[in-house]
Amino acid sequence: MKQTLTELLDSRVSAALAAAGCEGAPAVIAPAGRPEFGDYQANGVMAAAKARKMNPRQLATEVIGKLDLDGIASKVEIAGPGFINITLSPEYLASLVSAAQDDARLGVPMPPVERVVVDYSSPNLAKEMHVGHLRSTIIGDALARVLRFLGHEVIAQNHVGDWGTQFGMLTAYLIEAEQDGDVSIALNDLEDFYRRAKQRFDSDEGFASRAREYVVKLQGGDAQVNALWQRFLDISLHHCEAVYAKLGVGLRREDVKGESAYNDDLPVVVADLQAKGLAVQSEGAQVVFLDEFRNKEGEAQAYIVQKQDGGYLYATTDLAAVRYRAGTLKADRSLYVVDARQGLHFQQMFALSYKAGYAPQTMKLEHVGFGVMLGEDGKPFKTRSGTTVKLADLLEEAEQRAFALVSEKNADMIEADRRVIASAVGIGAVKYADLSKNRNSDYVFSWDSMLAFEGNTAPYLQYAYTRISGVFRKVDGWNASAPVVLSDSAERLLALELARFADAVHGVARDAMPHYLCAYLYELAGQFMRFYEACPVLKSEGAVRDSRLRLCRLTADTLKTGLGLLGIQVLEAM
Repeated sequence: MKQTLTELLDSRVSAALAAAGCEGAPAVIAPAGRPEFGDYQANGVMAAAKARKMNPRQLATEVIGKLDLDGIASKVEIAGPGFINITLSPEYLASLVSAAQDDARLGVPMPPVERVVVDYSSPNLAKEMHVGHLRSTIIGDALARVLRFLGHEVIAQNHVGDWGTQFGMLTAYLIEAEQDGDVSIALNDLEDFYRRAKQRFDSDEGFASRAREYVVKLQGGDAQVNALWQRFLDISLHHCEAVYAKLGVGLRREDVKGESAYNDDLPVVVADLQAKGLAVQSEGAQVVFLDEFRNKEGEAQAYIVQKQDGGYLYATTDLAAVRYRAGTLKADRSLYVVDARQGLHFQQMFALSYKAGYAPQTMKLEHVGFGVMLGEDGKPFKTRSGTTVKLADLLEEAEQRAFALVSEKNADMIEADRRVIASAVGIGAVKYADLSKNRNSDYVFSWDSMLAFEGNTAPYLQYAYTRISGVFRKVDGWNASAPVVLSDSAERLLALELARFADAVHGVARDAMPHYLCAYLYELAGQFMRFYEACPVLKSEGAVRDSRLRLCRLTADTLKTGLGLLGIQVLEAM
């Protein structure tokens, strides 16, 4: 299939609209809301008819007369004021099922290839990762997986916080820890190490002075201080990598491109903005006034690129990163998976990047924002004592809760197997609970709902896959190349849902919305359950049995592939 179903229907209806005298009018293809309206609706006729000042039903009749859906649709009809309802033929859907099974990509067409930078996770290396890093990490990983699946060249960028005043403080404290004993023990708990360093900084002026001196030395390239700083970063990154391994996230050490990587370019950026007449001095700082963003008084908002004391900001570092991603990486598209509360910053930074020529107009800069994880009390998710939850602790609890659940259901299973299942179910539940929500929304973190085996959860989908695997363990030989025949309505509806996989995947890549794929997989699993109840598989015989087994096989492959694109494991047995 060279086009997704929606793309195919859109191209055919658009051509018919053009032939009917409505060149350029959008087809507006959407899945039908109810079965009696067919499988898809073309909703663009009304707007086209209004533009031509003609009766929409008359135009719909003309469009249908020009519409070429031979071999694709079994029925095309006009409904209401001018909707065009399209019902796909069982034979066409059967051909899509067969083609998808013969394709390693399950029939998903490849779009034109782009080089895409995905900026995600980006923890502060001064501390251990906490739950606030979860959404960026798993949303970014899912997007990277989907984009790679579609053939794009994906460059992951882990823009870690590894620079600034706090690292002078930590380096100074690291030297003291080295003098007092084993540094590896001192750094075993980064949160505690940071807390003790901060206490020393706030209470001991001598220590604070040394810390400030180390900042100057670090920024000046002092070899000894740089070596200590690198040592601290290495240990911090080991903490991150342990979390990434537990989450099954594909970030590697070579993907790290932290704030420090752009340090030498910051004065270059400011000088360049000054030379272009964009940055001007205002109250001692270097500021770009953006006419596109005005306050209530109508004044252009200030985008500060250098502080009064000569220091730089995230704003400057992000501009340097754009220069690198456009100029060195040659990216066509750059995604920033960062908290939605940073929305204004990215709008301004993108506007200035284009204005300064750091990103060509053809390069797409996109802020992939996301809401906050809330506790069941509706407040930001924290421990009972009110402290920030470490991500490693959260994942450990997820596995323990899943292990208890698995042990309750499979008391006779050996512990090692229960641990494997618990890891897949527990980690999968945490990731899916997040990815299944519209990323722009806040969401409530609930252990009970995310670990449930009913509803739109990872355990439900993992179980659906396992259930199909169980069917094939009972099969003693079958013809995997037998013709697919869709005689029952439940068979046809399952085939239709399977054919929509490509649209779901392309939608995620286009809009950076992983919940599209989650919603699709949940609908597919539900459609399979309805098919399995209505159409006996193992009790059927001959060609009917083989055809139904092919539907089962493609459903399992689609669930496994779809969950894999979300970074979630499936299991042959649970």
